[in-house]
Amino acid sequence: MSSSSPIRVRFAPSPTGMFHVGGARSALFNWVMAVQSGGTLVLRIEDTDASRNSPEWTEGIIQALAWLGMNGEQYEGPYFQSANAARHAEAVQTLKNKGRAYYCDCTREAVIARTGDQHRGYDGFCRDRGLDAGPGRALRFRTPDEGQTTVVDLLRGKPVFDNAVLEDFVIARADGSVTFLIANAVDDISQGITHVVRGEEHLSNAPKQQLLWEALGAEPPVWAHVPVIVNEKRQKLSKRRDKVALEDYRAEGYLAEAMRNYLMLLGWAPSGDREIVPWDVIVDEFRIEDVNTSPAFFDEKKLRAFNGDYIRALPPEKFIAECLPFLQNAPFDVDVAVFAELAPLAQTRVAVLSEIVPMVDFVFLDEPPTDEKSWTKAMKDPAADILAAVETAYQEIPWTAAALKDRLEQIGTEHGLKLGKAQAPVRVAVTGRTVGLPLFESLEILGRDRTLTRIAAARGVLIGGHSG
Repeated sequence: MSSSSPIRVRFAPSPTGMFHVGGARSALFNWVMAVQSGGTLVLRIEDTDASRNSPEWTEGIIQALAWLGMNGEQYEGPYFQSANAARHAEAVQTLKNKGRAYYCDCTREAVIARTGDQHRGYDGFCRDRGLDAGPGRALRFRTPDEGQTTVVDLLRGKPVFDNAVLEDFVIARADGSVTFLIANAVDDISQGITHVVRGEEHLSNAPKQQLLWEALGAEPPVWAHVPVIVNEKRQKLSKRRDKVALEDYRAEGYLAEAMRNYLMLLGWAPSGDREIVPWDVIVDEFRIEDVNTSPAFFDEKKLRAFNGDYIRALPPEKFIAECLPFLQNAPFDVDVAVFAELAPLAQTRVAVLSEIVPMVDFVFLDEPPTDEKSWTKAMKDPAADILAAVETAYQEIPWTAAALKDRLEQIGTEHGLKLGKAQAPVRVAVTGRTVGLPLFESLEILGRDRTLTRIAAARGVLIGGHSG
């Protein structure tokens, strides 16, 4: 693909559910190609199946693409396929008038009865019957009897399809509604699409659509069918089985930059031994021709690690800003100034932004959260003695992380415990959990009074013989 001539690509999803990460990957591939050439990405919502479409799913697609950074002068849309119905009907009539389509009243059962083969396609029975439009009559495209259709694909070379096996496919149903094949081709032609980049599951449609382009007097586009995305069992990602909705990842606290970077690597690799790549480098280096045709593995663990790397690279003020929406939806009030003190401790520890809530909640709650498992694990002998010693020692010492750590380390030594074991009951007493932010920096931010109140309360529970 030459980057010197502007191209027009399109992303044409059907709003029949949450936005699939595979669709997001296809949209990004198209977007990069448009940006590289100074061209345009057209968003076209294929909404003609009203029974399966939903406005919230359409809005989800629009918002997801904006979140991933698709906007500006090189982005057009959304356009809606349903608004182009008149042009679809006109194209169908044109093909009929040119003798490239004919009416057919054959049922599937009738075809099977004639051919004796339930797996065989349509047998062309109505080709020369000269039927007019009427109830129960669909309009079929007259595929050339002989020859081959070659699809020039930037990833797959030049697949060749024998016209004889393509069958005369339906372009308008008996009720007058047009099929995906003709609507898609007409929309692409009318919107000046030069390159069609989409999932490989559509490769079998390409020769039929190419024949439609040619029959309508248009030069077919450049094709590129990208590989499917599979799960760890090498099964195609499924909405029913796998976590595939981009909205879910966004709600969990994945950064757009991390998601964008990771999705671009599903089938393609930048130069050098690297994966975390700035967006401008991706735009500079990506070539659709270099995309591997093998199935691409969507590794959620790897995506999570990517996201953690991106979070750690955020400027501190940006990290705080990204966390605030999650904290504002938490079941407690957040003092932003206090959170700003905690943020540097948390930024190196969260892999997704939603983890910030249980990591800092102990500071904003009146009492630490209760976690039975953590309590049982940490509050074993000599926990009560450790807490008593800490409560006394922490009354007067300087309230700094270093002083708090040194004194607890001494108390641990007096009880034959290393610091890791000695601090466990203190951590659970104050934060409610066995793991979390660095303990002594957290205590410094929490303050002496609140820390001592919580230690005393925990010691009281232990002395009273309760389990927490």
